[in-house]
Amino acid sequence: MKHIKISHFILLIIIILAFLWSVIHAYNYYTWTLEVAPAIAGILILVFTYHRFRFTTLCYIIVTILAILMFIGGHYTYAKVPFFNWIKDEFHWHRNNYDRFGHFAKGLFVIIIREILIRKSCLSPSKWLIFITLSITLAISALYEIVEWIVAKIVGRSAKQFLATQGDVWDSQWDMSATLIGAILSLLLLSYLHNRLLKKDE
Repeated sequence: MKHIKISHFILLIIIILAFLWSVIHAYNYYTWTLEVAPAIAGILILVFTYHRFRFTTLCYIIVTILAILMFIGGHYTYAKVPFFNWIKDEFHWHRNNYDRFGHFAKGLFVIIIREILIRKSCLSPSKWLIFITLSITLAISALYEIVEWIVAKIVGRSAKQFLATQGDVWDSQWDMSATLIGAILSLLLLSYLHNRLLKKDE
């Protein structure tokens, strides 16, 4: 059985600490549960499959970043994150854009998809790999929006804080566009590093 890398263990500790901070005096525990549940589910999957399929450290860093962002959104709700309220007031924006930032950051998930495809399929770094990873990332983003819509239909008005649309009828389209832009930038900035890490782990 492979040993646990110390860097991966530290990242897990960071996630646990962020989770504990998030749950203490959360703005609304019902909304908090809805917001952090996907992150917890993903982390548990990675923990239980760690010895069977170990990702590169880059992927675990990305998971840590995304989990922390979701914990912050769950703690304050996405429409009330203080720093982005300050930005809203400073630049006279009409909404708190932490939600947009969060979806943009979710574009980092494209690197995780890229690693799975390179290691578990016949695909190698190429234009087709770029197209497929971006397509899958956008599909996951769209699925997330559909799940949000279904949850909102089930729970009714109490899902308003969970959706964090802040009155924007095009919120879902903006969210998916932000994720796509984030994914494109992630591939442009991280693919070379990711290739080197994959070769190192061979």
